[in-house]
Amino acid sequence: MQPQSAARAFLPLTIIFVITSTLLLVLRSLWESWGINPDVMMVGNIILFLATAGSFSLYNKAIRNNNVQVFLRMVYGGMFLKMMICLIAAFIYIVSVKKGVSKGAIFGCMFLYFVYTFVEVSILMKLSKQQKKNV
Repeated sequence: MQPQSAARAFLPLTIIFVITSTLLLVLRSLWESWGINPDVMMVGNIILFLATAGSFSLYNKAIRNNNVQVFLRMVYGGMFLKMMICLIAAFIYIVSVKKGVSKGAIFGCMFLYFVYTFVEVSILMKLSKQQKKNV
């Protein structure tokens, strides 16, 4: 798969990032009225986007490789990378803020995690089917 098609496949995730960031900025007072800290959500959205980009890269390499061991290593590496980045970010936030933690923002970021993961897996399933047709 060429880099251009991988970038094109990643486009829906970029669109989700842009839409989410725009909603967080435009509807700031609404989020605050719901008890959700939009700044925490914005940082969480950026971290999730970057973690998803890293895991997408590993998954994309896994799809292109015919060796089962390399495939499994890349898939587990992608899952571990994304999970550890999110875990470390949440830990740093909770330790630094202590009692002022925005639970709504934590749950909002968890929702974003599921959205990014669902879209990422959907894209990768389509790429996998295309890869099998080309072989």
